[in-house]
Amino acid sequence: MSKYHIACYLLLFALLSCRKPYDPPAITTNVNYLVVEGLINTGSDSTIIKLSRTVQIGAQTTANPELHASVTVLSSANTIYPLKETGNGYYRSPGLNLSSANTYALKIITSNGKTYQSDFLPVKNSPPIDSVYYTLADTAVSVWLSTHDPANKTIYYRWDFSETYIIHPFVESVDELLTNPIDTVVPRSAQDQVYTCWASDTSQNILLGSSAKLKQDIIAKMQLTAIGKSSEKIGDRYSILVKQYALTPDAYNYWQLLKTNTEQLGSIFDAQPSELPGNIHCVTTPSEPVIGYLSAGTASQLRIFIDNRNIPGTVTKIPVSVDGCEVDPYYFKDPGGFNDVPSWIYSGKQFVVGTIQLPGGPILGYTGTDRFCADCTVRGTKTPPAFWVY
Repeated sequence: MSKYHIACYLLLFALLSCRKPYDPPAITTNVNYLVVEGLINTGSDSTIIKLSRTVQIGAQTTANPELHASVTVLSSANTIYPLKETGNGYYRSPGLNLSSANTYALKIITSNGKTYQSDFLPVKNSPPIDSVYYTLADTAVSVWLSTHDPANKTIYYRWDFSETYIIHPFVESVDELLTNPIDTVVPRSAQDQVYTCWASDTSQNILLGSSAKLKQDIIAKMQLTAIGKSSEKIGDRYSILVKQYALTPDAYNYWQLLKTNTEQLGSIFDAQPSELPGNIHCVTTPSEPVIGYLSAGTASQLRIFIDNRNIPGTVTKIPVSVDGCEVDPYYFKDPGGFNDVPSWIYSGKQFVVGTIQLPGGPILGYTGTDRFCADCTVRGTKTPPAFWVY
């Protein structure tokens, strides 16, 4: 090896050994700003406000609810409506049925005595959603929305949605373990089935629409989400509940900027992050930032169901596929003469799947797998939601 090559290797080693991680101030600064989410619902639906605190980037804890705060809705008619704390940072009030002739603000007094308050907000009621429907492509099912305001007054819209769907585990367990009065494996009863459960998700992206450049206040064919045909969500029966909100121009600009900051950054050609001008302020310390933008009004909503049988090219009852979801046999007397059943089945180390038995012969043992592979309650609930129909 030449002296030139040796020098290059030494230089490369020196460069690599001198690298140090860089944590910019935005990451290392321990900010603890209040985050306010929700809608002052002026109709018959509940007003639900979520309060939390920002966390440091890279922190292990991502949820930081603001607890034990006093939260009230203020009316320009000098009426106060208290919200009740319901846990995990949520504050709720039943339908307030407020007059659209007044304006409304949210006031928050945190447990450390600080006061926060939003601007007084005009009432913006959402028109009804015209339709929510789906279309089929080769690889995905797309869900769309159409809406309009015959009065041509809404102009600015925001949507979110919640999904509910049936899930199945990778393996169906037909037997179950009873431990009282003694360890016994019996056929699984219908009430103890763990093969059909319901799971839920919420929209992750900010969905906005505007008819400001149109002659009529119409939003046509707004795509809400796309679900791959191999997705578990549409392996059986799927439901989506879409909520629509009417926004003021300032609220729309806030959500548009938030969308840009959170979803459309990543390359030098993307828009650069910008400060979010919210409408909630810290009265106690005016220089303290507050994250969030409140609106007041009523939301409209519409739910649809999608059945697997109506989607060509998908597999019925798609189970979750997990590495390591093998079904193994456990015998009362294995080839080595050991009794594996107490150690693996009766102990609960393996979740019972079925019985090993020759026709007309004695029970030789049981098959088992990891609970996650065979018990749908690990990821969902066995009780169907109240809105579920077949």
